[in-house]
Amino acid sequence: MRILGIDPGIAIVGFGLIEANGGQAQMLSYGAVTTEAGLPLATRLYQIGNDMEELIAQCKPDVISIEELFFNNNITTGIAVAHGRGVILYSAEKCGIPLYEYTPSQVKQAVVGYGKAEKKQVMDMVKRLLKLRAVPKPDDAADALALALCHARSATSLLARANLAAKQTI
Repeated sequence: MRILGIDPGIAIVGFGLIEANGGQAQMLSYGAVTTEAGLPLATRLYQIGNDMEELIAQCKPDVISIEELFFNNNITTGIAVAHGRGVILYSAEKCGIPLYEYTPSQVKQAVVGYGKAEKKQVMDMVKRLLKLRAVPKPDDAADALALALCHARSATSLLARANLAAKQTI
């Protein structure tokens, strides 16, 4: 299964593509889509939408894994990220790619084994699980790879398989 992990944002949208098979995962590519500071919000959102559709066409993922919106203390930043996230959700739907959403705690639990793990621990586990020489840069790309790994682990769980079997019998 090809999983495209997306760490949403406005200035930087991290992405990470993995191939997951039988509990093993291999990194295929990662990087970031960026928009220029100072551009109008609508222009940045339009660029993110175009870039995401192009990325999806190039990567040909089976599924997309994206972080659920999480508001820290800065609600203004959260609102901007929500705009960018909305465009990404739209792009996935437009391209017909199934989308799965995970909270930061779910990602930490799946990758590190502890839902309150520190960011450094998540980054180190991404490196180890994907057998990389270094932690991917920028951090947004490493976060996106963690989201892809989270889905790989969640999608192969017994609970996920049981839910799929139940849906197929309906």
